[in-house]
Amino acid sequence: MSSNPLQQARIQRAEAVAFIKERLPIDPEYLVILGTGLGQLAEHMTVELELPYEEIPHFPVSTVESHAGKLLIGYLGGKSIMAMQGRFHYYEGYSMNQIAFPVRVAKMLGIQTLLASNACGGLNPNFERGDIMLINDHINFLGDNPLIGPNDPDLGPRFPDMSQPYTERLLATAEQVALDAGIKMHQGVYLAVSGPMMETKAEYRYMRQLGADVVGMSTVPEVIAAVHMSMEVLGISVITDECFPDTLEPVSLNDVLEAAAMAEPQLTRVVVGVLERL
Repeated sequence: MSSNPLQQARIQRAEAVAFIKERLPIDPEYLVILGTGLGQLAEHMTVELELPYEEIPHFPVSTVESHAGKLLIGYLGGKSIMAMQGRFHYYEGYSMNQIAFPVRVAKMLGIQTLLASNACGGLNPNFERGDIMLINDHINFLGDNPLIGPNDPDLGPRFPDMSQPYTERLLATAEQVALDAGIKMHQGVYLAVSGPMMETKAEYRYMRQLGADVVGMSTVPEVIAAVHMSMEVLGISVITDECFPDTLEPVSLNDVLEAAAMAEPQLTRVVVGVLERL
């Protein structure tokens, strides 16, 4: 293995790409990342190939409950997709480059569009548990990002523009899908923190003052990596708990999973509807 970090990263991506390509029954056009409690969307896929993460060279492995840890290749909404049934988080101890690794591999496989979902806490008092929200912008409070270190010009520029990380065309399509289906859907700003603990009342107040509508522990690293590579991005959040400081109640993972299951049918209808219209 090369001691040059850029060269080492290129070799690792190439090995993962070669492994997946050898087995591909179809060429996927879209990457769909399924967040905490949202893996059920995969049941609506026609799956042609299933690859456990641990079999793919250099892929991280999901360690969080409800993240199945499988790469699924197949069809959804009449489109060929690669779905990540489970993602990776900073709080699991993974580096930003490890978290971004599957997105970079997807791009090398020819995928140009990322559809990312997540479970999050609602900061906006107009949001309720079980609602869904289109992400139209984000705030990165992770304290790190996958572009720190030597830039690989094969992936993108040293200083990528982030003025519009979420693609307007995809946002408009998703809005229309929800409108046509009678699904209540918000738009707002996603704030990413490292976790794994939930936040304090004071932290929730601070985040709301900054303009955040929801808070979560994922998505932003993958989006930064995708935008760096000029991919189109759509982000959808499921609000699994209400983070209102004055009425704050303790929340457990079971509560989060229950709310995610409640919202999952709506999320699925929006994702499938967007894919059908692209």
